[in-house]
Amino acid sequence: MSVSQKPFLAALGGKVLDRPPFWLMRQAGRYLPEYRKVRQQAGSFIDLCLNSELACEVTLQPLRRYGMDAAILFSDILMVPYGLGQKLDYLEGEGPRLDPVTNVAALERLTVSRFHETLEPIYQTVRTIAGAVPDGTALIGFAGSPWTVACYMVQGGGSKEWEKVKGFAYRDGKGFDALIALLVTVTVEYLSKQIEAGAEAVQLFDSWSGILPADRFRRYVIEPTRAIVAALKAKHPTVPVIGFPRNCGVMIQEYTQVTGIDAVALDTTVCPVWAARHLQTLKPVQGNLDPIFVAAGGESMVLATDEILRSLSGGPFVFNLGHGVTQGTPPEHVAILADLIRAWPDRR
Repeated sequence: MSVSQKPFLAALGGKVLDRPPFWLMRQAGRYLPEYRKVRQQAGSFIDLCLNSELACEVTLQPLRRYGMDAAILFSDILMVPYGLGQKLDYLEGEGPRLDPVTNVAALERLTVSRFHETLEPIYQTVRTIAGAVPDGTALIGFAGSPWTVACYMVQGGGSKEWEKVKGFAYRDGKGFDALIALLVTVTVEYLSKQIEAGAEAVQLFDSWSGILPADRFRRYVIEPTRAIVAALKAKHPTVPVIGFPRNCGVMIQEYTQVTGIDAVALDTTVCPVWAARHLQTLKPVQGNLDPIFVAAGGESMVLATDEILRSLSGGPFVFNLGHGVTQGTPPEHVAILADLIRAWPDRR
């Protein structure tokens, strides 16, 4: 099947399809027993991300079970700071831990000299997946957006308040701008390499965009995203870019209008009816079922799924979750969800 005929890419191109294509954030992951087996085989999480054979295998696992319309590269947004030489570990049950970059002196210790060499296994994973996905299935590459990646780099891990990263940004705007500028540059290169390896679309994950006031949102979310999209379009004009500014509230409309993205992914807080009126008239939309509905299953999942389908299927639309599949989700619930989406033309 040609690229233009792949339903996922057609929807991102603005076509309205009888049945919306679908994929799920974190569709490959710990809720699948076959993933847990490979994860144990790999050793550390970083080893899994950098093992092309195993990363390809876990990318393909949900496609075999559920027949999604797109595969997304199995990796992690923190591979970018890892490629820059920042020390990174993943502690079981605690998440990532990094040596914090809290000032300009720490920033100067980062280096791009071995960035692509370090991350070459990820580009090889993309090449391997591209040759293995089923006919009609698109391949998505991805990266974290500069603000969200900077959050982890400066904070040294996850946080509720993100006081270190916001403190750095507010106290030393020039120094923090230098970090954001570095991340813009390497993110463009990183995504370009994924595209050259076979990714047919890319998604920018800005998971922590919602913690900023409006003026800083424009400075640290909108402007870096606009710069990345412009640079990618100059190199790869036909490759769509999806933006996911999670939990950013009313700022999502401005983000959609001015960043240059081809489609906007909605988090769970965005009302589908509002999105149809205010966002889908601007760009294709993707989303946004609460993943806990899938974990819970039953009638509540069916009703919530149908509400999104009714609200958004009249325009260019890719069905997805508003965040990633949770670890405790029963795999059979995902199978029911996939059947609901595929049967939508007959159920509407």
